[in-house]
Amino acid sequence: MKKVDLYTDGACSGNPGAGGWGAILLYNGIEKEISGAFPETTNNRMEIYAVIAGLRCLKERCEVTVYSDSAYTVNAFNAGWLQSWLRGGWKKADGKPVLNADLWSELYTLTKEHVITFIKVKGHADNAYNNRCDALARAAIKALRQE
Repeated sequence: MKKVDLYTDGACSGNPGAGGWGAILLYNGIEKEISGAFPETTNNRMEIYAVIAGLRCLKERCEVTVYSDSAYTVNAFNAGWLQSWLRGGWKKADGKPVLNADLWSELYTLTKEHVITFIKVKGHADNAYNNRCDALARAAIKALRQE
């Protein structure tokens, strides 16, 4: 099975506001950068969407290590939040609807197609790929505003 590293980040100018996402896929010495933006969104949506966009690029079942500085995204999987939300009909422990359920649902479907490990990295620190994803997300916001 192919092994892929996926670095992701999301950014928002205003929250909500214009938002961007960036991702870098690393496979066998090859790097692929992708990014995009939405005119009205939130930082959390962009963090989740970056992972979705990266996984959409994969053409076959892979072993993927996802690196994200979003505790929200990583903990949804590593702390079992997503499984609880699924069992609870997309409701949180307090009975309120899960925010971003549309994206979580799509991400969950994509994660079932691969073997995935989520790793939390420190944001805006010394991780070059995380910093590059942040730059891609911010550049996508800037480009959106110039359209």
